[in-house]
Amino acid sequence: MNALIKSATIVDSKSDFHNEKVDILIEKGRIAKISKRINNTNNHKEIRLENLHVSQGWFDSSVSFGEPGYEERETIANGLHTAALSGFTVVALNPNTNPVVDSAPDITFIKTKSSNNATSLFPLGALTQSGNGIDLAELYDMHTAGAIAFYDYQHPIENPNLLKIALQYASNFGGLVCSFPQESKISGLGVVNEHINSTKLGLKGNPALAEELQVARDLFLLEYTQGRLHIPTISTAKSVQLIREAKSKKLDVSCSVAIHNLLLTDDELVDFNTVYKVLPPLRTTTDKEALIEGLKDGTIDMVTSDHNPIDIEGKNIEFDYAKYGTIGLESAFGALQNIFTTKKTIDLLTKGKERFGIGTHTINEGEKAEITLFNPGVSYEFSESNIHSKSKNSLFLGKTLKGKVYGIIANNKICVAND
Repeated sequence: MNALIKSATIVDSKSDFHNEKVDILIEKGRIAKISKRINNTNNHKEIRLENLHVSQGWFDSSVSFGEPGYEERETIANGLHTAALSGFTVVALNPNTNPVVDSAPDITFIKTKSSNNATSLFPLGALTQSGNGIDLAELYDMHTAGAIAFYDYQHPIENPNLLKIALQYASNFGGLVCSFPQESKISGLGVVNEHINSTKLGLKGNPALAEELQVARDLFLLEYTQGRLHIPTISTAKSVQLIREAKSKKLDVSCSVAIHNLLLTDDELVDFNTVYKVLPPLRTTTDKEALIEGLKDGTIDMVTSDHNPIDIEGKNIEFDYAKYGTIGLESAFGALQNIFTTKKTIDLLTKGKERFGIGTHTINEGEKAEITLFNPGVSYEFSESNIHSKSKNSLFLGKTLKGKVYGIIANNKICVAND
């Protein structure tokens, strides 16, 4: 694949051309030359876009598609196309499928099914067999087959001894264990944040305590085992504090936050709209501000869209029975720019690969071309026309976002909107 990107501002602090407006020549999938002006002597495909900015390719550590088993929600092929048009060159796929991805052949199937796309897919294997939380899955075999971590998506590990054994066993081969932060007996039948709004609306509450107890427990287990732990999608101020203290002890822990928990609170629930039913739930303004501060000081390692397509049958029912989840790939960049500068937004979107053992590529001559193309200066109202996913369950519908993504250049392919 050969291409010439014209008049692009590079946003990459590790590039020799950071903040410069340049032309970028790509030949055979690698960056051949970066200069103020490059003549297209070989008649390569030219990419000229309004207010074009480029950065290292973006990464999302928590994405769900559905295939196999829930193709009506999303397929791997369309999911990866959506990710590419949303600016993501790499995604980590959750194992919340049917059947659950819990063996080496399952990992091989996912990798084979996702090959030959612009966006690279790295599968997570289930931590337990069938994701049932009872017996460990084939962790080493899945690791050998290409699983980058182990996670029972949104299902907490109730048995502390099981998590202890998982941390000890995975440490033998450098495996990363993920533990969803929720104590099930405390959360009970709660469907929204337990606070003033849950009382007003008469909806069952899922208290912050449920998350914080589980985080505290898991950190004690981590300190005992000296393993490697990732805590996905924390949502409360106390969780940030607990992880900050754990990192001060030099424990090998990382965590992420879902982008929607940085912008929205449980005040959105006033109309009982099930699009706002997510897990962990939308919390309070105090929690939201603590999460943002946690990103700023490095306590929280990465952001995620926590992209989870749910078909209309799973959402268009009574709130108590609606499924949890929102899509988030398409809105990730524009939502983050409502909080942070473009530089900080790009920094957040490019973090996390190293934690999962995935290589990074800077925008420098000789590097593999793994580039996201975007315009940071456009504001617009997010609507269904901006959604590429099969499912339309976005909690940012009708919200004003800032920044347009054009697409990506990666894996020797160009995937740009309307290209």
